[in-house]
Amino acid sequence: MSLQQLYLALLIGGFVLLASIVGTRVATRVGFPSLLLYLLVGVVIGEDGFGVQFDNVELARNIGTVALAVILVEGGLTTRFADVRRVLAPAGVLATVGVLISTAVTATGAHLLLGMNWQLSLLLGAIVSSTDAAAVFSVLRVLPLPRRVAGLLEAESGFNDAPAVILVLMFTAMPFVLEPESAVAGIVYELVAGCAIGLAFGFLGAMAMRRVALPSSGLYPIATFGLGMVAFAAAGTAHASGFIAAYLAAVVLANSGLPHRSATRSFAEGLGWLAQIGLFVLLGLLVDPSELARDVVPAIVIGLVLLLVARPLSVIGSLAGFRVPWREQTFLSWAGLRGAVPIVLATFPIVANVPGSYRLLNVVFVLVVVFTLVQGPSLPLIAHLLGLIPRDSPREIQVESAPLDVLEAELLTLKVRPSSRLHNVTVVELRLPDPSVITLIIRDGHTFVPLPDTSIAAGDELLIVTTSKTRAAAERRLRAVSRRGKLAYWFDEYGDAD
Repeated sequence: MSLQQLYLALLIGGFVLLASIVGTRVATRVGFPSLLLYLLVGVVIGEDGFGVQFDNVELARNIGTVALAVILVEGGLTTRFADVRRVLAPAGVLATVGVLISTAVTATGAHLLLGMNWQLSLLLGAIVSSTDAAAVFSVLRVLPLPRRVAGLLEAESGFNDAPAVILVLMFTAMPFVLEPESAVAGIVYELVAGCAIGLAFGFLGAMAMRRVALPSSGLYPIATFGLGMVAFAAAGTAHASGFIAAYLAAVVLANSGLPHRSATRSFAEGLGWLAQIGLFVLLGLLVDPSELARDVVPAIVIGLVLLLVARPLSVIGSLAGFRVPWREQTFLSWAGLRGAVPIVLATFPIVANVPGSYRLLNVVFVLVVVFTLVQGPSLPLIAHLLGLIPRDSPREIQVESAPLDVLEAELLTLKVRPSSRLHNVTVVELRLPDPSVITLIIRDGHTFVPLPDTSIAAGDELLIVTTSKTRAAAERRLRAVSRRGKLAYWFDEYGDAD
């Protein structure tokens, strides 16, 4: 690739990214699922649209696998363990037994209703068996659901990609899978080893980051996210489940009290959005719209089997041993969202040259589009009808952390040295330029909000919020008082930098 071609590729990619971001805002306002918008962007710029040709299925599979890992790490880093701790057991059963039940029922429906051979039927069942992490994280977190329901869906979507991938790989190798015992042992190994590797990287990474002082705060989000990706790669190298390792490592890191938690969360969310946009646009490019028409009816048939039969049976069968109310089970059945994961998994048998596998890609693509349009916008209504979100109940407030640059503000920190004349100066005597304010004082390991008559003491650490316009004046005033005390101006000391 020449330098000019590189510039052109970056220009097109940048415009696609910006258009997707702007479109996300519009889609959110009208209730249109953003993942479908990204797929549409890929289709529009594809061969039947603007003429961009892309048919490298193996490259799409590889990029898609990495993008899914990024999305799972982001999901783990934004998950509070307190929300999923009590539902780990039912989520684990849903992610394993539920996937098996859903695969078997959907495969039977494909074989009997569409006349597919058993290999393609089992592949189709496994491909669409798992809920999609990106869809769940982006759609359900805007609903004020009970924490148990939201936590159960999030944990399930983080765990069930691994069993689905294992089943797809196993059915892709048919008829070479001769011994069911070996297949079961392989599944157990991949899941157990993936969990062990993810937990190990999470706990060891958290211990290391508590003891290592990095030279810049911007390195902490990168290091935290990098640990999740390293866990994914390490598990894959050990032939274990990289997806479950990445998710568990991220959950452990996110809930270990590491520094710069807010910055890490923002960094992870940014990468997660970038992975989602890139992944869905790429998958939209991969599909040929002119070939989709003949697979619309099969996709709707399989989607109905999945939505009305397979998913409810998997929820009922998996949660039979847990005390989950029927209303919550009904919502869990309807909220089994599908997204990028099935489309990425549909590329696996194509790369392996399984006969008829290109048709699976088209069926899965149409299924995802149609049923995301049906399920996604209807989730708030279903939740209200089931009484999970009573209309007359107070809605939980949504608290967001805003970057200081958005508020045109800056945070200053100051450690009062023993020789500083800030000692014994009260907050009001400091006379910082308006609108600067001392928001917190850390003294002897204790944090408190100062009052106007609070005296500053040697050894204090001050947290000062100011605006970008008054920052320089605030710094000069702090230097002036530190040098000559509260009467600094009387001594012609204005805090100019040395």
